[in-house]
Amino acid sequence: MTDLLPFCSILRRKGNREVSNWWYPYEVPLVLASRSPRRKTILESANIPLVISPADIDETGFEGTPADTVIHWASQKAKYIAGKFPESPVLGVDTLVVLDEELLGKPQCHDGAFAMLNRLSGRWHTVFGGVCLVWNKRDISFTFAESTEVKFRELSAGEIEAYIATGEPMDKAGAYGIQGYGSMLVEKVDGCYFNVMGLPISRFIERLNKNK
Repeated sequence: MTDLLPFCSILRRKGNREVSNWWYPYEVPLVLASRSPRRKTILESANIPLVISPADIDETGFEGTPADTVIHWASQKAKYIAGKFPESPVLGVDTLVVLDEELLGKPQCHDGAFAMLNRLSGRWHTVFGGVCLVWNKRDISFTFAESTEVKFRELSAGEIEAYIATGEPMDKAGAYGIQGYGSMLVEKVDGCYFNVMGLPISRFIERLNKNK
């Protein structure tokens, strides 16, 4: 527990100034059970103090609806890490991309990425985000699923190749990242943008602070 430094005030330093964090008025940092740099960026943008402790679990063996699936795996991650940090709030998150009722995972190779992006071209798909917060010391636990509709514009084969050449698609569900070069592929978003990025931050903060 040595990496959990005490926070004696809700004042956080951002740049050269102190910022009062009304949205996270807690004296312990949030433990993020993920190594996702996108989720880390979202939480840091909200000025939330973090400890990163990825949950390396086997994400196989569960079948259900997309919403049930993301909630299940977010819960498994949060519960696993909460055992190591019983006094801290632990956040688990999971994201799935669904097209034609098929889950699109992370591409394993160039051809896999091309096939996914070619299928998404000019079409709507759904991004499901599952969130679980476990805070053992306060006996707080909640889960929820968020869904966002995303439409790609029509993409040429050359544009798909150029995007793959950036290297961005290879570690992302659906083979794209909306916050990076992938922003140039997206025509419309219906719902929470940050859910597509990796964490529906507004709804998470709302649920967390209902338990103050």
